Amino acid sequence: MSASVETGEASMETGTAAATFGWDVGGAHVKVAMTDAGGGVLDVAQWACPLWQGLDHLAHTIDLVLARWPAARSRGARHAVTMTGEMVDLFESRAQGVREIVATLAQRLGPNLSFYAGEAGWLGASACAAGWRSVASANWLATACWVATRVPDALLVDIGSTTTDLIPIVDGRVAARAATDAGRLASGELVYQGVVRTPLCALAQRIEFAGAQVNVMNEWFATTADVYRLTGELAAHYDQYPAADNGAKTQAASRTRIARMIGRDADEASDIQWRAFAQRWREQQMREIGANLARVTAEHPALVHAPLVGAGCGRYLAAALAREAARGYVDFGALAVGAGERADEAQWAATCAPSVAVALLAVQDRHASGAAPSRAA
Repeated sequence: MSASVETGEASMETGTAAATFGWDVGGAHVKVAMTDAGGGVLDVAQWACPLWQGLDHLAHTIDLVLARWPAARSRGARHAVTMTGEMVDLFESRAQGVREIVATLAQRLGPNLSFYAGEAGWLGASACAAGWRSVASANWLATACWVATRVPDALLVDIGSTTTDLIPIVDGRVAARAATDAGRLASGELVYQGVVRTPLCALAQRIEFAGAQVNVMNEWFATTADVYRLTGELAAHYDQYPAADNGAKTQAASRTRIARMIGRDADEASDIQWRAFAQRWREQQMREIGANLARVTAEHPALVHAPLVGAGCGRYLAAALAREAARGYVDFGALAVGAGERADEAQWAATCAPSVAVALLAVQDRHASGAAPSRAA
């Protein structure tokens, strides 16, 4: 079993007709988890999928998923889907985005296809046009609902390539103040920053360099991936998108790019100084995420000492926030897969948490109802 091949070029013959595949269709990545009939996580993978460039990218990614897991083509395979991709500017509206993503998946994956709709339950493809508000951008809710079955009081901190979700869980229930992206941005439960694709000029207008505060250029010269390449925290297999200048994704090239953010060239300072500069950017991002985490926690005093559950490829920042606040820390992958000999699978499960969660919720609901987790209403 391999959970670390994100190119989709490898195939996996393991699997049965009873497998459930959890899909998280984002605007930049598609993440898929394969689980068995008992809810065991068999494999997890992620593909870069620039959906804003066209639905053909999604169709191609589906081909890669089916090539990796031939069992996904079987009549008995079930597919449980959540999404955020409806937000991309390919679509005129979120409603259109849901409809077109659903139609693309339904055409390729067949009738055993269910869409996670939060409190509305599971919707079949034909019901999603009317129920699009419940389907749109519900991946955070799937993750939080599954975590709530394992950790009754916690704060889910899912830091991905592009966004951060900060979700309170109280007494085994998701206690989020808002359900939509608009509402979650207002409450602080959604922070539009991640550890790969976020332009550095979104993190600060002024920043310290060589002991002095300097203005930042509002240009897409560098992204957070450059920062975490220099700090050594971003694993190459999570670094799937081109650099801001389409250049090399090396430490030397990252130094060049972050130097441009303050009007400099990389040869104007030492490698140690540029690493220290990367740490300043890291501190800026930690400060922003931490401020929103404090805002969310303030609404739930019972969670002041609750553990953080870390997910996403940037969960190392969640672990750092937990250390700073002397909180406990639980890795999503350990909850879903365990550790030990399956540490690699656990890492990918944490990185692709919504896909794992939606698959496990589907299996749980099917066991509870004795039927497929979908409905036409």
